[in-house]
Amino acid sequence: MTNRIIFARMQIVSKYFPELTPGQQQQFAALEELYRYWNARINVISRKDLDNLYERHVLHSLGISGVVAFRKGTSVLDAGTGGGFPGIPLAIMFPDSEFLLVDSVTKKIKVVNEIVTELGLQNVEAYPTRIENIGRSFDFIVSRAVTALPVFLKWCNGKIKKKGFNDLPNGILYLKGGDLTGELSAVSKQANIYPLARYFEEPFFETKKVVHIW
Repeated sequence: MTNRIIFARMQIVSKYFPELTPGQQQQFAALEELYRYWNARINVISRKDLDNLYERHVLHSLGISGVVAFRKGTSVLDAGTGGGFPGIPLAIMFPDSEFLLVDSVTKKIKVVNEIVTELGLQNVEAYPTRIENIGRSFDFIVSRAVTALPVFLKWCNGKIKKKGFNDLPNGILYLKGGDLTGELSAVSKQANIYPLARYFEEPFFETKKVVHIW
């Protein structure tokens, strides 16, 4: 694939984030070739989604940055990261924050670590484990719809730092689509819903949301 094609595809990121540094632009531009290479060996992304990587994975992940800009020193757990989303795009966007990416599937974390190394990301750790086994706490836990919200909240119990310093209270930032009424009715904590259509005009985002729970 030519650099021109990759550059054209990643314009959807530059469109919404024109303030990216040259280094960040290079890191985002590198993602497609890296994921094509590794996905051919270890399937971590739907093959039909690879041609829409920047919209359906990268920009979708960056929807969280529309809700909160992580301040320097923010600690973030990406729980059930799969192939590295939303953690890797967020780590590129916020190089002064610290990210731990975990997934129970070892081969997926192998891909994540290879891509993190290729990108030169110094603010990312990744290892295979279940969320429940992590003995640390974080300012935020991010994820992309790995399970129903009430179940996810149980997994994250006790892993959120009480004292925060960002513009949003410490908590969970969950990327999810569709009607969330039923799931949120079973959640006893405070929650706000941020429709991604507020930030991105593409039809893909019409039903996508960030749910902040604290």
